[in-house]
Amino acid sequence: MTSTRWALVTGATAGIGESFTRLLAAKGYNVALVARDEARLHERAGALREKYGVQTFVLPADLATEAGCKAVEDYISTYPIEVLINNAGFGIKYPFTMSALQAEQELLDVLVRTPMRLMHVILPGMKERNSGTIINVSSVASFIAGGTYSAAKSYLTVLTEAVNTELKSTNIKVSALCPGFTRTEFHQRGKMKMSGLPDFMWLNSDKLVEQSWKDAQANKPVSIPGWQYKLLVAIVSIAPRKFVRNIGMNIRKKQRT
Repeated sequence: MTSTRWALVTGATAGIGESFTRLLAAKGYNVALVARDEARLHERAGALREKYGVQTFVLPADLATEAGCKAVEDYISTYPIEVLINNAGFGIKYPFTMSALQAEQELLDVLVRTPMRLMHVILPGMKERNSGTIINVSSVASFIAGGTYSAAKSYLTVLTEAVNTELKSTNIKVSALCPGFTRTEFHQRGKMKMSGLPDFMWLNSDKLVEQSWKDAQANKPVSIPGWQYKLLVAIVSIAPRKFVRNIGMNIRKKQRT
């Protein structure tokens, strides 16, 4: 019997987003895949159909643009999407005073504007059905001061916590996934040098996505995979803010050198 349940994943062609598409397909969800690379979208969609027997929909969109964001809004306002994974994102390796303004605006649009708007558009239907899951892929960077990436992810984490609380009397699950360094294409695309990071700090994308899904279904507002990052967040939460700022800036420096 063909499933009627649909999930939508942004940034679906690689890394954490691609892991989510496989997890959801394995659970019987049909998957709408959103990313910029149309050829790669079709490749991923075909692999999901072949392995899991689910339906797929390919939606090429550049979420840094108004048109790209609107295209996804239109899709999720037209069809009943049961699961939304706001995963698309990128980082900028340069400090704020040296980065290009256009790059900073695009980061804000992809990491803040788009997930906020997609949540706002999808929630009325979820509330009407009294069901649904939203996972916003944030970062442990949201707990430190590491430039505009940290600032954007902080917005996403806090918004997720607020909406989770707002909907606590419903059957809608809203959770922020806050991973640390994960073996994906993220750092290569941002031209960030990560060779100095010890192996124990790297997370596996499939494993953290599985943990995120479990935490979301348990209605945990924030999911922090990995003992090393749970410890880091615990330290940051009680440390003097000056110390937290220094951690953030030191991490950023190591990514540039």
